[in-house]
Amino acid sequence: MPKKKKLTSEDPAVQENGGEEMSKAVRDPAMAEALSQAEQEILTLKQQVAEARTQADEYKDGWQRALADFANLRRRVERDQQSANQNATMNVVKRFLDIADDLDRALANRPKDGESVRWAEGIELTYRKLTNFLENEGLTLIPVEGEFDSTLHEAISHEDSPQHTSGQIIGVVQKGYRLGDRVVRPARVRVAR
Repeated sequence: MPKKKKLTSEDPAVQENGGEEMSKAVRDPAMAEALSQAEQEILTLKQQVAEARTQADEYKDGWQRALADFANLRRRVERDQQSANQNATMNVVKRFLDIADDLDRALANRPKDGESVRWAEGIELTYRKLTNFLENEGLTLIPVEGEFDSTLHEAISHEDSPQHTSGQIIGVVQKGYRLGDRVVRPARVRVAR
């Protein structure tokens, strides 16, 4: 016995007959019950699909948020590491600055003749090696020409000077240095009033 084909409103036979066969099927209580169950099942499936989409969207949003948080964390860790490296370098460099100052003062008062000249040349060689090391670490000398800048200079004294205008640097008491954009030690200067 051949199976009966289910009729829907899109079937050409139903459209030709003006829906007569469909209405007969709806009048049949077993068929009406089957249609009702099918409609209920379709509604349930649609609801489940909508819930699954909502849950998938929530998971996607959570995943994207977690990915963004991870990227922010990675940038923050890199910044912190860079800052820690710069702080460590700064601490090491600060310790060598006093030695560089001592060698600089020794060279400023170097002997001009005798056996001590060779000794002074050795001191100068050591001083050059030390300054090359500091420069390779990124240390630069703070310029002291021109006007006093409180972010780069520390005023040790204010003096009257007819050759300089007020606020102009007269002389350097101690050299200042910076590492990148951070001041390691401000230049200590004498400033005109």
